[in-house]
Amino acid sequence: MIPLLEVTDLKKHFPIRGGVLGRVTNHVYAVDGVSFDIARGETLSLVGESGCGKSTVGRAVLRLIAPTAGEVRLDGERIDNLPAAQLRRLRQRVQVVFQDPFSSLSPRQKVREIIAEPIVNFGLARGAALESRIAGLLEKVRLPRDAMDRYPHEFSGGQRQRICIARALAPDPDLIVCDEAVSALDVSVKAQIVNLLAELQDALGLALLFISHDLAIVEHLTHRVAVMYLGKIVEVADRRTLFSRAHHPYTRALLSAVPVPDPAAKRQRMILTGDVPSPIHPPSGCRFHTRCPFAFDRCRTEEPVLRRVAEGQVSACHLDVPDAPAAA
Repeated sequence: MIPLLEVTDLKKHFPIRGGVLGRVTNHVYAVDGVSFDIARGETLSLVGESGCGKSTVGRAVLRLIAPTAGEVRLDGERIDNLPAAQLRRLRQRVQVVFQDPFSSLSPRQKVREIIAEPIVNFGLARGAALESRIAGLLEKVRLPRDAMDRYPHEFSGGQRQRICIARALAPDPDLIVCDEAVSALDVSVKAQIVNLLAELQDALGLALLFISHDLAIVEHLTHRVAVMYLGKIVEVADRRTLFSRAHHPYTRALLSAVPVPDPAAKRQRMILTGDVPSPIHPPSGCRFHTRCPFAFDRCRTEEPVLRRVAEGQVSACHLDVPDAPAAA
């Protein structure tokens, strides 16, 4: 079966210009060879530290920025090289929920206009049918019908994010990219939005690309997880496998930093030393070797590729056993 979304060797390099003539002097290797796929009705979470390139991946999939290289296919059709005139049908099938639920909504439009815009734009409904459709979308995201006659500033942050979700659902998309969609919300509101997304996915058969740095949230929503570090995916696994027996040392370090809601519980932290290297001058070999406690000579010279380490789990690490060799 063809996946809904296929991303193959995606790259996005931002040029750095300098000098009087503004010539390109170097590049920021924000995304440097990322591959993954998402099936219909599946949630793939893309996680990693800030600056690892995960939001850039989402924007490249949405064609908000043009990729430098690689391929993006939707239902087997290549979309990364579509001319601007043909992007309209892509916009209907792939929608986005941004991080900030206030700045992503026009303060001059009422909720009715915000949600109606994509419906009218794609010619899906007009008149009484449009009004009914807007009311139905508000009901799906648990907002009252009279919310359509109010402005965004009259709602709380969680309610505004529900409006953003309703707008994303308006053109009946197949895939929604959630770019840190709950990171700006309070903890209790995060849980409500995550539960809402899960219910909508079950009811509508949506696929989600869920971009986040919050592994505690990811664990409750996702089917599979892809872990990014410095522009590359270092591990992909299903939720249960990743959270119970992660292979890559970077993934294990991330999981060890997740807070445990029990003051009596003890967890062995894996403390990483040093700073994340610059994406302008990424390290040779494994990009994580400068901070990895298990790094050895091969890691410094040979870049690891994603390889199968268990059923449904691939990892870009030279280690056959994650607890060996001893720290260098």
